[in-house]
Amino acid sequence: MSQCPKEGEVTLQACQLSLGLAAEGCPSCGGAWIPPEHYEKWKQRQIGADAPLHVAVLPMMLNVPFQVSPLDNRAALCPDCKHYMVRGRVNLSSSAFYVERCPNCQGIWCDQGEWEILQKLKLDAHVEYIFSGDWRAQVRALEQGEREKLATVEKLGPDLAKRIFELADLLENHPNGDFGVAYLMRRFES
Repeated sequence: MSQCPKEGEVTLQACQLSLGLAAEGCPSCGGAWIPPEHYEKWKQRQIGADAPLHVAVLPMMLNVPFQVSPLDNRAALCPDCKHYMVRGRVNLSSSAFYVERCPNCQGIWCDQGEWEILQKLKLDAHVEYIFSGDWRAQVRALEQGEREKLATVEKLGPDLAKRIFELADLLENHPNGDFGVAYLMRRFES
């Protein structure tokens, strides 16, 4: 068995994170090491062939009680190959946390409670996505859209804002929707 990457003197113990996903857990800090070979086998059973992934649940909109581990900011060495692990940031509405991944062997470390959040975000079978620029770009774009919606509701009220959102969806999905947008813009220019 390997040593905990956050509490180096503690030996990891065999555990299971999800049905069929063998891991090694730290009895002291509650974190879990997912060896790359275990993760890949489990992932193939979950999703089959690789498919393009899009953000399913916006992290900042996930409102769940979550306490970030006090060890989250501690640098970590891979329990298997001893390389420094890279960190992927996940922003929640109330906090942010980091999932660690070994750049050499691709093993994954989750501090206590992080795996459950990844499951809620539907990222448990796509952890590698958190470390991509595509993930950060999609999340930023979606967060900006949410902020615009909240500002619209604040300025116009919930009833009118709802109607505006419905009209925007209708125009966006109509083959000549740009004509409707141009009409509205002309109305407000005069």
